Parts: sequence; structure tokens; C-alpha cells
Amino acid sequence: MNVLEGIIATTRLDVAERRRRTPVAELQRQVAERAATGDRRSFAGALRAPGLSVIAEHKRSSPSAGVIRTGSELAAVVSAYERAGAAALSILTEERNFGGTLDDLRAARAVALLPLLRKDFVVDPYQVYEAGAAGADAILLIVAALEPTALSELHALAGELELAALVEVHDAHELELAVNLGAELIGVNNRDLTTLRVDTERTFALRELIPAGPIVVAESGFSTPEQLARLAGAGIDAVLVGEALMRSPDVEAACRALTGVAV
Repeated sequence: MNVLEGIIATTRLDVAERRRRTPVAELQRQVAERAATGDRRSFAGALRAPGLSVIAEHKRSSPSAGVIRTGSELAAVVSAYERAGAAALSILTEERNFGGTLDDLRAARAVALLPLLRKDFVVDPYQVYEAGAAGADAILLIVAALEPTALSELHALAGELELAALVEVHDAHELELAVNLGAELIGVNNRDLTTLRVDTERTFALRELIPAGPIVVAESGFSTPEQLARLAGAGIDAVLVGEALMRSPDVEAACRALTGVAV
């Protein structure tokens, strides 16, 4: 069993346990209640702004890096990202491997005005309702983690709940599935989720195969202004940065260095 398969297996167990504690009908009620308030922020709209947009990520740990940051309040981190000019926020909610929870998403919603991505391994419709109920504006759908039928169904459900879906690919075959799905947001993850190795050239190779229309997001391995300038030159719309920011002793300064927003 590779790393991705192991995470998916434990995710299904965790979802089953949460479903026992909170029925999907309760989540649907919360989603409807949120919809009635008009509490929506456009994740795609934020990334369509001119220039390269930075999606700043809150991530405590990961299987590849171990513990990344301890002792800092989520509210302080996401507020720093917002001040530093991030276009959107990515909040890790997977607990066993990344140290996140849905409470992190709720906490970020309470203090930040930016659109929020629920970053997790979404494999069940229950998780889409969870995301909507907890304040997400977008979810991540990893093509490598889903059969085509499940990918299509989860993508459609996200649309029904007015959630954007960042469809993540790793190779040309997965990219073809994402394009055929009609994905508005396509993320190219440079990290091989079976081995955790990173190859940042993957973004540039796959960018050439993506037709006009979808918003293209580069993920994993980017941390310097020089790298971001190259992404912008290649026609990438946004970059998701987590570990490099979370490891910095001054996350606001680190984020400003990438966004170019002055103090």
C-alpha cells in the first residue's frame, strides 16, 4: 500500500465515524442555513485577478515533512496571510497526517475575509456537505484518489452546493479526465502522492497541455519570488504555498515576499 492508498483508507474510516456522530441530514440543514445567509466568497474569482495569485496554506505537519510548525495560533497565521496580500487561503483539515481539523476551517472563516479551500482527501459526498457546513468556498478533488464516476459525482455535488472544486492532477491522463470533466480550476501537484517526491517541472510540462479556459494552480515545491516569476511567465494563474510559509519565523513577511505587497 502506497502513501496515498493508506491516507484514503484511513480517511474512509474517519468519515464513517464522523457520519455516526453527525448524520448527513444535519450537515444538509447547516448548508441550507448558510446558503440562506448568502455567505459566499468566490474562490475562482479571487484567482482570476491579474497576475499570479498566491493561495497561502495553513498546515501543521505532513507525511513528507513531519511537524512543520507548533505553538502558533491559526487565527494569527491566516490573518498574517490576509494582510500580506494572499488571494485565498487553503486550510488543511485532515487530522491523522496533517494535524488539521474542520474546526480549523471554522476558525479561519471567523477571522479572515478571503475565500477558503478545504484541503483534504475528499472521497465521499459526506465530506462535501461537511465542507459547506464548516465554511469552505472550495474543495479539493484529487483525480488520483477517485474513480472517474466518483470524481464526476463529487464535482457535480460541489457545484450544487455552490462550492468551487480544485481538481488536482499529476500526469497527462489525469489532466485529460479533469478537462473532460469541465473543471474550472485545475491544480497541478508536483508531489507524487505515492512516493512523496517533488518535481517542479511537472507544472510546466502539463501547462502546455491545458486548453484555454480553466484556472491553473501550481502546487508543491515553490517557495521563492524567482520561482513565482517563472510560473507567471508560463501562464500559471495561481500558486499554492504552504510549508515554506509555515516554516518561516515571520509568516507575514514570508508571504509578502511572494505577493510583492509592501508593508
